[in-house]
Amino acid sequence: MKYSEGSIGRVFVLRLDDGETLNDTIEAFAAEHGVKRGAAFYVGGSADGSRLVVGPDATRQDAVVPLIHTLAGARETLALGTLFPDKSGRPMAHMHVASGREGEATVGCARAGLETWLVGEVILLEIVGTEAHREVDPATGFDLLTPA
Repeated sequence: MKYSEGSIGRVFVLRLDDGETLNDTIEAFAAEHGVKRGAAFYVGGSADGSRLVVGPDATRQDAVVPLIHTLAGARETLALGTLFPDKSGRPMAHMHVASGREGEATVGCARAGLETWLVGEVILLEIVGTEAHREVDPATGFDLLTPA
C-alpha cells in the first residue's frame, strides 16, 4: 500500500442538468475552478443510453479489454469517485456507479459516458496538501493513482 495525507479544502455543490455527462462535467468544473484533487458524490438519474464499463473481458489474457454496458431506460443512480490530475495536470475523474430500475441494478465505471437524466446533484470535496496524481501503468494502460 502507498499513501499520502491531505485535508479538505473547498466544498462545492453542483447541479447537473439533463444530458450533461458525469465525468466530463466534473472534470470541466474542476479545471475551471482550480480543483486538482478531490472526492465526488453523485445522486440523481442516468439517461437511457448511458454507458458504463462493467468489467474486463475475462476471455482475453493478452490485454485488458473493457466490457461496455448500455443502460436501457432512465434509472436512479448513485456514484462516488476521485479526482486527481494526470501528468499534464488535467483533473481526471474516476467515478463508479450503481444504477437501478424496477429491481434490477448495474454497477460499473462511468468513464464510458453516464449522462444525467433530468437532474443530478454532485458534492465535490477538494483535497489539498498532497501531490497525489495519476500515472499511466505500462502493463494495463490505466491512469493509476500515485500517492505522493
